[in-house]
Amino acid sequence: MTNAFLIPGLEDKASACEMLVCYARELKDGFADYAETVVKLMVPMLKFYFHDGVRTAAAESLPYLLDCGKIKGPEYLQGMWNYIYPELLKAIDTEPENEVLAEHMYSLAKCIETLGNGCLTEAAMAELLKILNKLMLEHFNKAVARQEKRKDEDYDEVVEEQLANEDDEDVYILSKIADIIHSLFLSYKSDFFPYFDQIVNHFVKCLSPEMPWSDHQWALCIFDDVIEYGGPNCVKYQQHFLGPLLNYVSDEMAEVRQAAVYGWGALAQFGGESFAAVCAEAVPRLVKIITDPESRAVENINPTENAISAITKILKYNSSRLNVQELLPHWLSWLPVWEDMDEAPHVYGYLCDLIEANHPLVLGNNHENLPKLIAIIAEAFARDAINVDHTEAKRMISLIRQVQGNENMFQACIGQLTVEQQQALHEVLSGTN
Repeated sequence: MTNAFLIPGLEDKASACEMLVCYARELKDGFADYAETVVKLMVPMLKFYFHDGVRTAAAESLPYLLDCGKIKGPEYLQGMWNYIYPELLKAIDTEPENEVLAEHMYSLAKCIETLGNGCLTEAAMAELLKILNKLMLEHFNKAVARQEKRKDEDYDEVVEEQLANEDDEDVYILSKIADIIHSLFLSYKSDFFPYFDQIVNHFVKCLSPEMPWSDHQWALCIFDDVIEYGGPNCVKYQQHFLGPLLNYVSDEMAEVRQAAVYGWGALAQFGGESFAAVCAEAVPRLVKIITDPESRAVENINPTENAISAITKILKYNSSRLNVQELLPHWLSWLPVWEDMDEAPHVYGYLCDLIEANHPLVLGNNHENLPKLIAIIAEAFARDAINVDHTEAKRMISLIRQVQGNENMFQACIGQLTVEQQQALHEVLSGTN
């Protein structure tokens, strides 16, 4: 295996590294016997400054190699990680190229997700926070420097193009900072709060109205994680996120709106009863997004569907301060959803809850809404809105089978469907999807 690294050509060296990434990713447990050897080859390559592709592939391999090593037991895995993480942190701290730095950071995030809570020693966590602090300070300083360059007498379109490219690179690094923080919240949950406290002010600053929209987007994503993985304990940060979540729901940038509306769904699902009143306060703003004439336009559909999902979660998990009976008919009129496969199961799961409970506002008098409900489900399958193997999809199929038991009613429902919807139902009912 080491022979591949004796080839003099740099491109060959990069290709060899990429092949090893592929082996580790695809073979998984079958590559376990080689994991330690390959780790010892790859980690030094994080500092191979003659070729960006070599460093990138070296970083990309590490979470896959850790995954391969799991079958060898916790001690073996810990030994691998103890070898990896000091060098990976050093590489992140010293990497000169932003594109490669982003790959190093993403690799660290995936390693943390692979290993879970407790994978970082106190010293390693302190070092990581120091690096994140440095990167955030650089992010702000570079933004200020770019604004100053725009005031220079030499400023022109060529300079602006260069500045715009630099800005894109900085935003990409910010997204990788968000990835690392996501991995830490995913793994540590609210145990990460004492560490997050050391860097939280950077993300509060990102949420300020005068900051660029991309700062708003990624800071909102980070506070979404605070809510989702911190649960009711996220209340300690509410003074930082409640105002921005409410205000940025109406932002002109779709990416910012999506991050904000997702936060309301997370707050309803994970925040607990203490947030019931503010969730109810957010509903009219979410409704405004959904009912906007351009809400289903390509550039708006993701925040729109996230808003529908957010209201779904408020109705299901945190509705004590809402008039549910008044809102439900509106909610039903917004279906189907099909664009966001992560959020669709929440929406269709709640629809199944209501149908299974024989909710009168959903089923209507004498089940008069049944054709519409079947059409919603059929359209969801026609558009591949939800994987047929998903638990909620199986519930949807089960409900259709129940209606199928009444031949006259089923034919009446089928008769109102499009050819595509009928075909989709035929496929899921016959198991050919």
